[in-house]
Amino acid sequence: MTVSRVINNSGYVSDTTRSKVEAAINELGYVPNMLGPSLRFNQTNTLALVLTDITNPFWTTLARGVEDAAHEKGYSVILCNTDESLEKQDQYLTMLLKRRIDGLLFVPAGDKAEPVRLIQQQNVAVVILDRNIPHVDVDIVRGDSFDGAYQLTKHLIELGHREIVILSGPQNISTSVERVEGFRQAMKEANLPLNPNSIHWGNFSQNLGTEMARQALKAMPRPTAFVAVNNFIANGAWQSIDQAGLTVPEDISLVTFDDIPATITPIPFLTVAVQPAYEMGYQAAHLLIARLLNEGPAERQEIILPVQLFIRRSSAPPQPINTPMP
Repeated sequence: MTVSRVINNSGYVSDTTRSKVEAAINELGYVPNMLGPSLRFNQTNTLALVLTDITNPFWTTLARGVEDAAHEKGYSVILCNTDESLEKQDQYLTMLLKRRIDGLLFVPAGDKAEPVRLIQQQNVAVVILDRNIPHVDVDIVRGDSFDGAYQLTKHLIELGHREIVILSGPQNISTSVERVEGFRQAMKEANLPLNPNSIHWGNFSQNLGTEMARQALKAMPRPTAFVAVNNFIANGAWQSIDQAGLTVPEDISLVTFDDIPATITPIPFLTVAVQPAYEMGYQAAHLLIARLLNEGPAERQEIILPVQLFIRRSSAPPQPINTPMP
């Protein structure tokens, strides 16, 4: 009982006895098993963060925001990566719920409400990150995807581009859909037509970015600008542009979402719509913890963070020559 009081800092223990117990713990290298107290008090002080692609610097930065906010409040974070796989997502959710996590920060790999409802049915607090899930009452923290794509497209139009193509992600992910809608709105306001080649759906990988751009470059008239909906797609598109013997921005402009950290690219080149990734993770974790402490707002929250446009050297006025690629 005395050892338990020292470990859990509960009940009276004299300073002399406490010192002896702590010395014995250090000498033995004893690590207390917290499962018992966690079950007794129905909390583990553990959060889970389920992301879709930890290799993307956007998610790495967001994860740091989550971890910093959790650490401030005495919570640990378990990180899971789904690779946009529904199967891996289901496996991780099952594992996390069995481990009695207190709360979950969740980037869904689709647009279905069932995984969120499953979490809620287990009385686990959940906040959705980056994406929107219809038909479910849940807290959401995300960037303004519509406005980011609108700003990028409008920038290209103001430079004089008329043949603009958007390279998007899956049609069942809200960020893809919202960015395509922002693109459509900017084109509509400029009275520019949309043809079947104006929108390419794929996924958020570099490989699909390469393939989508390769197909788009075959069109007649050839596009003079690409809007990529994330930085991996932009990298793939750049590869196709280079393979076609073209250059950015002399032959084709390329703009995208989400910046590459300065530690990786000290001289940024791409024109980007930057989401506040760190702030997104930080705010989402604070909102989740507030729910756990019964300190959150009564109504469910949808926090939409603004994006910021950074105009750089990858976008320029179009050249007059416009020929299809083989």
